[in-house]
Formats: sequence, structure tokens, C-alpha cells
Amino acid sequence: MSDLLVRGCRIVPLGVGDVAPAGGEPVDVLISSGRVVEIGAGLDRPDGVEEVLAEGRWLIPGLWDQHVHLGQWTLSRGRVDTLGLRSPEDAVALVARLVEQEPGRPVIGWGHRPGNWASEGSVAALDAVSGVTPVVLIAGDGHHAWLNSAALAALGLGAREEVVRENEWFAAYERLAALTDDGPEDGAGPRAYRESLAEAAARGVVGLVDFEFTGGAAEWLERWHAGCDLLRIRMATYAEGLESVIASGLRTGTPLDPADPDPRLVMGPLKIISDGSLNTRTAWCCEPYADADPSHPQPAGAANLAPHELQALLARAHMSGLHVATHAIGDAAVSAALDAYAATGALGSIEHAQLISHADVERMAALGVRASAQPAHLLDDRDLSEQIWPGRGERCFPFVWMRDAGVRLVFGSDAPVSPLDPWLAMAAAVHRSADDRDPWHPEHALTPREALAASVDEQPTVRVGSPGDVVLLDRDPLAPAGTSGESAAALRSMPVALTVVAGRIVHRAAHPAAGG
Repeated sequence: MSDLLVRGCRIVPLGVGDVAPAGGEPVDVLISSGRVVEIGAGLDRPDGVEEVLAEGRWLIPGLWDQHVHLGQWTLSRGRVDTLGLRSPEDAVALVARLVEQEPGRPVIGWGHRPGNWASEGSVAALDAVSGVTPVVLIAGDGHHAWLNSAALAALGLGAREEVVRENEWFAAYERLAALTDDGPEDGAGPRAYRESLAEAAARGVVGLVDFEFTGGAAEWLERWHAGCDLLRIRMATYAEGLESVIASGLRTGTPLDPADPDPRLVMGPLKIISDGSLNTRTAWCCEPYADADPSHPQPAGAANLAPHELQALLARAHMSGLHVATHAIGDAAVSAALDAYAATGALGSIEHAQLISHADVERMAALGVRASAQPAHLLDDRDLSEQIWPGRGERCFPFVWMRDAGVRLVFGSDAPVSPLDPWLAMAAAVHRSADDRDPWHPEHALTPREALAASVDEQPTVRVGSPGDVVLLDRDPLAPAGTSGESAAALRSMPVALTVVAGRIVHRAAHPAAGG
């Protein structure tokens, strides 16, 4: 932790009744030992304390991304971008070109959204253009992948013609490194991780919850001591690692390294994936998907866990001092998860809460379960939701219901499913549109102040006693705008001048002047 004096900043009020100190006039903010210790005009700078001249810029609490797959986000930047593919034929043509250019080099792609494709790709189609070169095309939701026969064999998966989905894919993902050159000096190493963290810091992010599928405390400690100590990290575990975490004495909020208890690197929640995704039609819903084959055994999606299994996991985590983050996208999955929270008293969140009934919103509030949502998903899922969940749009990303019910609402990205960019998430929550169309269900649009408040890890307006995690902005994020679209555009392009974690500057744009 470091000490820092931010001179001449305007503190942005976040709470409904909050007002800026000194009526919005610039003040000085002194951070010491990881906390804000003094706010006022003309503060004396203690000896040896760095001073930053804010020159009237705007100060907010540090931003958090509550849902990141940091390893996948880091690796995705070096993988083949398949986001622009519009059909299986497009994908096959891309693979053919890549294999021709570098025969034998595995093709690992990420990002395509096959939910709107007219047909699903086949293994045979990939085999015809790839031969013995392994090909793995990971869908943008991360819940399934399209592999050729060479990759299926290399990852220990059985022969098939269809894509690999859900739990089978999650298990296979851990073996993906066997196909690649990813190692300590490239896309999987500390240097690449630090670049990802620096990119997040440049957007004002001071902390994130890491839901990576692979690795654990030992791996995080290794990269932390290799230079990845830039931001605050809460490391999640999955059911496979739960007993190991418990046996090691880790509890939610405790430092990962008992020998060097750095409060910036701590244990997070148990992560449970209780249902699937929208694109794969595996999110568990109360009603069938509109395009489901009536003969399909699961026309409304399905749970990944039986109710007693879900409840047992929550109970085990709760009795061991761990919070729980339960992935639940469909309304049936959300309802079942809330049943488990109610039965066990477990603390935690519903991750995504994408389709939810009004009654379950009220239940979330009563149980104190957080809604950890990713607003940028609505930009991608708007059209598909209307297609396969017709008539349910008012229950998709119902942020105003949550606000009015008193649900604790926090935002994230689910990177790499959406970019690790809190300003994009805020803009999506405010405008609910990514193009020239009218907002999608504008009755659930938040104000910029509400969206910002959902992005700061439930911290209040910066005040004495606040964490020394602050962000200095070149523009007022709450400046009045003519329309929600104008507000969203201003948020998307928000320039970050300075990002501070525990008093330590982790990002500085070129223009803020520094003294002393």
C-alpha cells in the first residue's frame, strides 16, 4: 500500500441523497495505509507522499468487474477471432484458409455466436478442410465448442458429429493447452496476464472476481509474485476444487497466502454453473424455446445439477465460510437457485439472472442474494431473445424491477464473452441498445448514476474511511445529456486519467501533472 494526495478533484456523488463535498467544488483527497483519511481544500502534503494534480477532474470509487474468466480473456486476445462469422460455411472457409497458410498448426478460435445460424456445424465439414490439424472453435458464450476429429481425439473426447456442450466441454477445456504452445512466455504466462490487468486498469478497474476454470491458489500466487499484483483479485473455485480450498483453510475474503497476507489477493466464492446458455438453448426455462423440436428431450433447457446436489453444494460452502456465485440464466434455474439459498442460508449471488420472474426478483431482495449481471450481454442477446423467448422480453435483464425491490445489483462483463470494459456495461444498462434502434424494453433502463453505483463493488461516494481505490475521470460521468443514447455514448467513451489501488497508481494517462 502507498500514500497519495489527489489535489483539486471533484467528488462524484453516487447515492440518491448524496451531494458532492463543497457543493461540487474541487477538494483534496489524502490516501494513507490503503484508506481515504482526509478530504478538504488546501490539505498539507505529508513528507514523502506523492501528489497528483487533478485540475478539477472527477473522482469516483474504483470500478470492479464482478465476473471475469481472466485466463480465457487473456488467451482470447491471441486466438482466432470468430465473432464475425455468420454461418457454418463461413467458419469452414476460415479454417480452410488458416490450415492452408500454416499446415499442422492448431486452429483455436473464439467468439462466434451460432445461436442465430440457420444450421449447426458438423465435425465432418471441419474434417474435410483440416485433415489432421486440430481445430477448436469456441462459441462466444463459452458453453460449447465445435471441434474436428483430430481435436476430439487429442482432448480425449469420443467421436461425434455435433458440438461439445456444457459440462463435457468445461472438463475438456482444461486439456486445451495440450494442443497449443501456450506457456510461461506467451499467452498463458504472467506477462500476458499483467497486460490484461493493465488494460483493465486503463478503464478504471481496480478489482475483479476471477471465475477461471483452471488453476487455483498456487497458480495465482505464482503469477502474483511474478508481477501480476496490479489489481485486487477475488479468486473463485469450482466444485472440483472445493474440498481442497476448505482443507487449506481458505474462506471468502481471506488472503490466498497466509505467509504474506496481502488483502488485495483473496479467496472469492464457490462458483456453480447450474444451467446452460441462451445460444445453446441449454439455459433452463419455465417454458420451451420457441424453436425447440417438440420431440427434443429438453425443449426448455435443463438443470446441470439436481436440486439436492445444488443444495448440498451451497450448504457445504456456507458451513465452511464461503460465499456462492450461482450461474443461472433461465428463469427456472434462477428459481431453483433461490430455493437452494433459502434452504441453506448461504450468502452470495445469482450470476447473470438474465430471465427472471417478478416474484423471484422480490425473493432475491428478501434473501439478500445479489444479482451479478452483465449488461453488455443484452446487446448481443436482444434479437435472439425475441426469437426464442418471444413474449418474455420484459423479464430479460429487468434492472428496474431489481432496483425497486432493493436487490443488490452489481455489474461485470463475463469476459471474454463481452469485453472487460465497465463503461460498455454501464452504457448498455443506460441505453439498452447497441445500434440505431430504440432501446430494448426501456422501462428497465437505469440512470448513469445507478449504473455507476452498480459498478463500484457497492462502495458509497468517496469519503473519509473509503478504500484507497479511486479513479480520476476527464469528464463528469453524471453530466446531463439530452437522451439516454447520448448518456450511453458519453459513458462508452469515458476517458480515465488515473486509477489507484490501495493508494498505488496502477494507471496514469499522459496528461495528469504529478508533483513531489
